[in-house]
Amino acid sequence: MIKLLSILQRKSDLDVDSFQHHWRGQHAEIVSRLPGLRRYIQSHTLVSGYAKGQPAADGIAELWFDDSAALRALENSDELVAVRNDELKFIDPRRHQQLYITEHVIKDGAIPADGVKNVEFVTRRPDLSVAEFQRHWRETHGPLGAAIETVSRYVQNHARDSSYRDGRQPEFDGVAITWFENTNAMRASASSEAYAVTRADEKNFVTIPLDFIITREHVIIA
Repeated sequence: MIKLLSILQRKSDLDVDSFQHHWRGQHAEIVSRLPGLRRYIQSHTLVSGYAKGQPAADGIAELWFDDSAALRALENSDELVAVRNDELKFIDPRRHQQLYITEHVIKDGAIPADGVKNVEFVTRRPDLSVAEFQRHWRETHGPLGAAIETVSRYVQNHARDSSYRDGRQPEFDGVAITWFENTNAMRASASSEAYAVTRADEKNFVTIPLDFIITREHVIIA
């Protein structure tokens, strides 16, 4: 499977409710018509996340396809044109970022019903190669994060090799996603020793501080 992860910012003339309503309603239906789409999840930034101003993003979309051939088959299709035309109604195209992802499940726990999902946007330390960064993130940092007791599930989303071809550098090198039973469980994690150890390791491989959003996910296609 290959995953496409989109980081969304709403148009400046839309309020949060209007953005989320259009995304989950009209746009979800249009995206669901894409040929070869196997799974589709929207994660909307919690309204409480706007209390101190604009968060790092208004949400992320995750779409799964069988392989790269399935993605290539979408090119110039009527269904993809319809998706892109509708995006112009509610997404700021200047800040719409997409990553092709390889998933690594670090903690294979259940997704809590009505739980919350923490999404962190990860950029590697500039002195590390992509391979060094990904290896440390997966093999060293991953087990540290998985040891946080209140983390229900933990998935690392690594930008695929194609993101770096011809000297390209994606906006982010990956996205870390952790699930919690609720926001209280998320806050409780921050006072644990395992959390402190995990945060202390970040300086060894990522550029800090990390931008993040706290979201609730909506499964469009399971």
